[in-house]
Amino acid sequence: MKDVLLIALFALGGAACAGAVGAVALRLLRRRSVAVSLSVVAAVAVTAMLAGTLAVAWAMFLSPHDLTVVTLVVAVSAVVSLPTALLMGRWVVARSRELALAAREFGEGGSFAAPPAPATAELAVLAEELAATSAKLAASRERERALETSRRELVAWISHDLRTPLAGLRAMAEALEDGLAADPARYHRQIRTEVERLDTMVGDLFELSRIHAGALSLTPSRLSLRDLTADALLGADPLAREHGVRLVGGDIAHVPVEVDGKEMTRVLANLLVNAIRHTPADGTVAVEVTQQEGAAVLSVTDGCGGIPEEDLHRVFDTGWRGSAARTPPAGAGLGLAIVRGIVEAHAGHAEVHNVPGGCRFKVTLPLSTTST
Repeated sequence: MKDVLLIALFALGGAACAGAVGAVALRLLRRRSVAVSLSVVAAVAVTAMLAGTLAVAWAMFLSPHDLTVVTLVVAVSAVVSLPTALLMGRWVVARSRELALAAREFGEGGSFAAPPAPATAELAVLAEELAATSAKLAASRERERALETSRRELVAWISHDLRTPLAGLRAMAEALEDGLAADPARYHRQIRTEVERLDTMVGDLFELSRIHAGALSLTPSRLSLRDLTADALLGADPLAREHGVRLVGGDIAHVPVEVDGKEMTRVLANLLVNAIRHTPADGTVAVEVTQQEGAAVLSVTDGCGGIPEEDLHRVFDTGWRGSAARTPPAGAGLGLAIVRGIVEAHAGHAEVHNVPGGCRFKVTLPLSTTST
């Protein structure tokens, strides 16, 4: 038992010395390639075995022949192991270099494509992560391009919508100042109308900026969608009469929700105004409030004739109007964008679908969980 313990101690001493030298070498070479690190690890393993074996052989006082045989066997093992480790290291480095080149192309604005050559499990996982990140970045770039397009369209449309009434206001003001207005009272009424429209536009821009900046402050309370809808229908009735449009609020259920009354009233008003403006005379705008699958659903159906399928996904985009018209009734293209922003701030979602003769805007909100 004592001899076995001595052999173990001699082997441990020799291997420990080789391991310590290898650890120092790895620390000094930690910034070098993987091939170098693998070669050092292989060299340490072989050297540790060689040192332990020789230490035990010398301690056992083997004959010179036996000692030579043991040393030769260990040396041959080392000669075979080191080149093998070097080749493996070069293979791993080659796979790493291919992955780095693919990642460089991905970083320069392209999409990531994993190298076709087989790789280690760690490199394969890294390639999968890079591919997932590439897909997310591609989607982000697409959203950024869409937002930039919407932003440019909005700036162009707002500039036009501001320039036109301002030019009219300037002309009317100059006519009043020069005494050329045949009916000053009419000019005053027109000026007031244009100023109110500009004030509404600026208010919409401010509201939209708060939504995009995440600064929309909500004060939710438990309300009934029936009451909010009834008030909105009363408020939109004069505009509907002016356009010759019938407002129908047949199926309006009492559905409790936790919402900011002021902001949700704005949502309803924007939906109704949009529907009335796009429905021809003698048309109908129908409003429904129901409870479906544990959620409150408000829908507004108009008679606009439908929206092209390729444009449905853009309906709630900032500045989208659905046509190239720049006339005042077309609005600034902000109402529906505000609707989506307010609804999403309430943890709901807004959508639109074509129906026979028109389209239906649907707002889904969480039900109130507050007990009565």
